Formats: sequence, structure tokens, C-alpha cells
Amino acid sequence: MKGMCVNIAGVELKNPVMTASGTFGSGQEFCDYTDLNRLGAVVTKGVANVPWEGNPTPRVCETASGMLNAIGLQNPGIDVFCERDIPFLKQFDTRIIVNVCGRSEQDYCEVVERLSGTDVDLLEINVSCPNVKEGGIAFGQDPKALEHITREVRRLAKQPVIMKLSPNVTDITEMAKAAEAGGADALSLINTLTGMKIDIYRRRFALANKTGGLSGPAIKPVALRMVYQAAHAVSLPVIGMGGIASAEDAIEFLMAGASAVSVGTANFADPAVTMKIVDGIETFMRAQNIRDIREITGIL
Repeated sequence: MKGMCVNIAGVELKNPVMTASGTFGSGQEFCDYTDLNRLGAVVTKGVANVPWEGNPTPRVCETASGMLNAIGLQNPGIDVFCERDIPFLKQFDTRIIVNVCGRSEQDYCEVVERLSGTDVDLLEINVSCPNVKEGGIAFGQDPKALEHITREVRRLAKQPVIMKLSPNVTDITEMAKAAEAGGADALSLINTLTGMKIDIYRRRFALANKTGGLSGPAIKPVALRMVYQAAHAVSLPVIGMGGIASAEDAIEFLMAGASAVSVGTANFADPAVTMKIVDGIETFMRAQNIRDIREITGIL
């Protein structure tokens, strides 16, 4: 449906539905269930300059209306990613968004520089990583650090830069404005909320890491509120995510001001959910006589 096209920082997507980083790999394991050609974009799992082993197990557990994960951004590193994942994704008629993670400014910059010569469409910078040089606080929890890392990444990047914001802050608009000031081309939010679960019978934490990232339907109202606030605080396109499991959920985010949406935890319950959301948005548009999805973007 032509009216489904959206534009993110000069990159046109056939529709506003993409995958959320960390829930879809680079699409290989979903090929039997999902036609990647039908998605607006595939957002890869986080990629670092060197392989990361991730956190000790157990590192995933269910919660009411969601899940907690403390995977620790396990990934094979940028070399394997460039050799294996990019050629795989280039087979499909979809945009490629690479999620970049790091523990220091240099880590991020090395990955961004390496990707500058590749045929990927956008970079999503995960600033929820702990900054080891500054005592472990995440880049995305300090507006000055966020503005600085955004500026450094933007200086080196050949592709448009999306800054992925953490919800674990007092004022999301302050962080959105900091990313904009640093030169971000777009924003994505929210990343997971910090949470905890305790096994009362074993008298221990459910996760070896003690805390993890809460995702799924439980966080949707918080995500929707933050997307609305961020979209109205800056002039950048916003990609909304957090608990999206249906076309109705996705449309809420679009009406709140998101130009596109990412679907994450719902992929684990239904590997075909992204295609169902694309179909559901099209059905809604026809039923409501909406010719262009931009007619409802940010209408609230």
C-alpha cells in the first residue's frame, strides 16, 4: 500500500513497521515465519567493536505482562557481523538499521567507522550501555554525556544516526533535546525499564545479574507517554517502541507522534507478529479512509 511509506532522516521505508533490536537477531532465525521483504526495516541485535560474551545465566525470566532480560548485549562483534549478517540482509527488500553498542566512546566510534563503508541504511546507537570510563552510568542517563557521544558518532557516521533513548531518566525531553543538540538525525525510544524479580522459594534473584530490562505489554503506557513527550520536544523523527503487540498498539504510537514503530518482545510470542501489524495498519487505513499514514502521525 503506497500510503504506508514513511521517511526517517531521508531514508524511505515501505511501511512504518520494523523489528526492535535484540529480539530478532539479524532475521536469520525468523525467516521460516516472517517475510523480511514485507517489513519497513530490520533492526539488528547490538553490535560491538569486539565480541561480547554477555552476562551469566539465568538471564531471562517472565513477569506479569512482560519479561526481564539481562543478556548483556552478547554479540559476535563487528567483523563477524560484516561478513555474515549484512550479506544475509541484503538479499531482502527491506532497510537495514544496525544497532551499535559500546562501553566507551572509542568503542562506539570504531563500530561506526567500520560501518561507514558498508551498505547499511541507518545506525541506531544504544546509549543504555554502561560507560566504564565514568563509573558505569549509562551514556543515556546524563544529558551532557549523551550530547557528546551523539556529536562524536555523528561526526564519523556516513549513515543517518538514530539515538536510542533510555527511559531510566527523570525527564525524557531533556535527553531528547540533548541528542538533538548533538546532531542526531532521529530518535528511538524506549529502551527497557530497569526491573527485578525474586524467587521466594529459592530465596535468590531470578536473574544472575539481579536486575534486568523490563519489556512487553507492561511498559506500553510508559513508552507511549515518553514517545509523545519526546516527539513534541524536538523536531526529529521518532521511532516508537515498548510493548507493541498489535496494529492498534502501533497506531497509538503513530498518533502520539512516532513516524515509525519497532516491535520487540511480541516476536517471541508470535514470530509472524510484524507482518500481522503491517496488515492491521493497512486494514485500519482502508476502513478509516486514510490515504496516507502521515495523516494520523502526531495528530494528538
